[in-house]
Amino acid sequence: MSTPTDIYFFATCLVDLFLPDAGMDAITLLEREGVRVHVPQGQSCCGQPAYTSGQREEAMTVARAQLGLFPQADWPIVVPSGSCAGMMKHHWPQLFAGTPDEGRATAIAARVVELTDFLLNTLDLIHRPSWPQHGEPTRVAVHTSCSARREMGTHQHGWALVDALPGVERVVHDHESECCGFGGTFSIRHPDISGAMVADKAAALHGTGATTFITADGGCLLNINGKLAKSECGSFCGQHMATFLLKRLEGAKEVKA
Repeated sequence: MSTPTDIYFFATCLVDLFLPDAGMDAITLLEREGVRVHVPQGQSCCGQPAYTSGQREEAMTVARAQLGLFPQADWPIVVPSGSCAGMMKHHWPQLFAGTPDEGRATAIAARVVELTDFLLNTLDLIHRPSWPQHGEPTRVAVHTSCSARREMGTHQHGWALVDALPGVERVVHDHESECCGFGGTFSIRHPDISGAMVADKAAALHGTGATTFITADGGCLLNINGKLAKSECGSFCGQHMATFLLKRLEGAKEVKA
């Protein structure tokens, strides 16, 4: 399969509003490999918050507004979030089943790919000339969201990218496969349960002795960093996978020069 020259980038509303630097870093990662990135200006939300709250009609209204944003049928739709990618890929066809928009939703779903999956399996990034051959030693922990792990299966893609980076040691933490407690509206409906879950997750990540943790899901990143900021964890905090990868690739480039 040939490498796409053009892709759509669905930034997600959370990245757009709270983590714009991570979105720009993801775009830079793609563009530095010669991919033309198209960011539809009318994009907003995939509809997941309403969908997981049982508000089907509201979710359809929000999701339907996105269906006309990807007219080039052969361009992949890259999403820097396992949960949003999962909503678009697996739940849009179900959401619009039996409606006039079923065909458009199903066609779009077939083109959706999560960012780390695209970097690893489509761009084959770790075998490209731009991939660094050395880097400063560091230890990191990786948090994978429930959707990335159980719905999209992309946790292994993130692991593979990190494991291929020279100088980077990935440390496995307790509660590795457990939810951070965010769950979109779950954290709002059940704050006490959510708070206990993120406390366990934050403590496990900090307890690894890693210099940072990384994740490809913005909601998890905000939730865990928020808990860490209120705890006795010093300056330990996490960053988006795209930001971490870009820093390592650009840093190695500067060292070589």
